[in-house]
Amino acid sequence: MSQRLEGRVATITGGGSGIGFATAKRFASEGAKVVIVDMNTESGEAAAKEVGGIFVKADVTNTADVENMYKVAFDTYGRIDIAFNNAGISPPDDDSILTTGLDAWDRVNRVNLTSVFLCCKYVIPYMQKAGKGSIINTASFVATMGAATSQIAYTASKGGVLSMSRELGVQFAREGIRVNALSPGPVNTPLLMELFAKDKERAARRLVHIPIGRFADASEIAAAVAFLASDDSSFITASNFLVDGGISGAYVTPLDA
Repeated sequence: MSQRLEGRVATITGGGSGIGFATAKRFASEGAKVVIVDMNTESGEAAAKEVGGIFVKADVTNTADVENMYKVAFDTYGRIDIAFNNAGISPPDDDSILTTGLDAWDRVNRVNLTSVFLCCKYVIPYMQKAGKGSIINTASFVATMGAATSQIAYTASKGGVLSMSRELGVQFAREGIRVNALSPGPVNTPLLMELFAKDKERAARRLVHIPIGRFADASEIAAAVAFLASDDSSFITASNFLVDGGISGAYVTPLDA
């Protein structure tokens, strides 16, 4: 594995599992020091131990927690080069607009969107002092595509992440700070598999629209994050980086061979 991130320090929210943990392993393999941020102490500490980093327990919707996690990261390693703002939820009570309640709407948007606002707000000053940095915010292909099997609050929250990332990428470009939105397609994570195990029709309706013909592995998303974190993407900012197996480019998908 190349050492593109040698000597750099990365924070990862939602780093104890799924895409966050896969990215932590990829970052560490490329030489980065990793700060795992999660609500789950057990999985967060285990992830940090595996990648040789540190764990900070934080509720990323809480201003004081977000400020503290960056302070701990900076006090420990003396710099923050990369912020992967990845924490998010997709609860079962987020469904059609006709059935989704305001409580679900508020909860999903607070975790998926407000947390990204706070994480960007409090990490950018560290990057301004250094004169450089890369922020990757997890949006989703649903910020670009519409779905009849709706999760309305999730979709709206990811649209907000995409728009906010674009604006921040433009605003801070000449200060050496790049901000991009990562838009994964469906990923083979425990959360997705649990959802689809409960509703096989929803799974089938999604799978048919993926030209590659399968869900992504978390390691494939992690590889894209590592690219955006590295100098290999030095001329990329304010972008919507789609890693969706071709979904957003498809009209009719191929028949199985």
